[in-house]
Amino acid sequence: MNNVYDCIVIGAGSVGVPAALAIAEKGLKVKVIESLNSPGQMNNKKAIGGIRATHSDYGKIRVGLRSIEIFSTWKEKYGDHIGWISNGYSYPAYNQEDERKLKELMKIQLSFGLNIRWVSPEEYQELVPGISTDGLRGSTYSPEDGSASPLLAVSAFYFKSLRFGAEYGFRESVTAFERSGDRVTAVVTDKGRYPCGCVVNASGNYAREIGALLGILLPVNPDNHEGAITEPVQRFFGPMVVDMRPAEDSMNYYFYQNDEGQVIFCITPHPPMVGVDNDSTSHFFPQVAKRMVQLYPRLAYLKVRRSWRGQYPNTPDGFPIVGKTREYPNFINLAGMCGQGFMLGPGLGELAARLVSGQMNDDDDRILERFNLYRDFSGMEAFK
Repeated sequence: MNNVYDCIVIGAGSVGVPAALAIAEKGLKVKVIESLNSPGQMNNKKAIGGIRATHSDYGKIRVGLRSIEIFSTWKEKYGDHIGWISNGYSYPAYNQEDERKLKELMKIQLSFGLNIRWVSPEEYQELVPGISTDGLRGSTYSPEDGSASPLLAVSAFYFKSLRFGAEYGFRESVTAFERSGDRVTAVVTDKGRYPCGCVVNASGNYAREIGALLGILLPVNPDNHEGAITEPVQRFFGPMVVDMRPAEDSMNYYFYQNDEGQVIFCITPHPPMVGVDNDSTSHFFPQVAKRMVQLYPRLAYLKVRRSWRGQYPNTPDGFPIVGKTREYPNFINLAGMCGQGFMLGPGLGELAARLVSGQMNDDDDRILERFNLYRDFSGMEAFK
């Protein structure tokens, strides 16, 4: 093929599609390579739809805030309904230690510009009527966090990227890279060869394998998580509820009511179920349902429509790997989203576009420092 692209994006998911949109919006020639049949077919369609800036790190908070701006104004700007609601996030504390940790973390979050506050048990009852008050000490509440439909959102981003000139190659797999010195000069697939100015690795579960084609080790290892959705009912509570307390075979779990009234929920298994396995299990629903009904008895009356299984492409410390590589400075990673690709995708897409175009702003270096591939991975994000 004779076309020379400014950028090849590998992966048409929660991060790759917003990146292609932002890059194309700058007037650059971009092509997305995706092994599946259409956009959003890997983990995007398995995301539960929560969108938060409530993190423990400057970089994720700032990227999350920008993503919220994009999601929350999308319908007003472009007319597409993507299911956005500002329902907020909450982390209720049922023991003294969790209360202490949450309040300490709030100091950091407030210093980084997050709108978050501590609510009393009585105030939390108003936000989540009927929630168990046995041992409840209060909760953090970040009202500007929200949720949207991953399917509607990725579709809207995809069609908007086409209008800006982005191209897509579906059912096409990357097999190799051509190099000259420290530059990647072309992407080779099972269908063709694409000369390019740079490459963005947004390949989700398979980011590690893509990096390995260049001899770059990306510590990204997927593990499996299950989610489920109920029938739609009239809205009866507000924020996403994240119960941080561990239990047998699981860590935290979380649930919320989307814009259509359906309750969507997920659990973090322990120990992790490492690998890529999309088959639902018989263990998940009895496990999570018991915990949810104990916390919020009203949920017992809802009928579950379906469950599914997807992956969190995890890094050792719970932070993504974003930025240029030392070995090949025109090879850019948007990898290791740790199950947060949907909520971080639009903000990271814009950051990728600034990296590709060389139009970095004053805040970007500080954000990228924490996401650096060459960092010390020994830490861990709080309440990730």
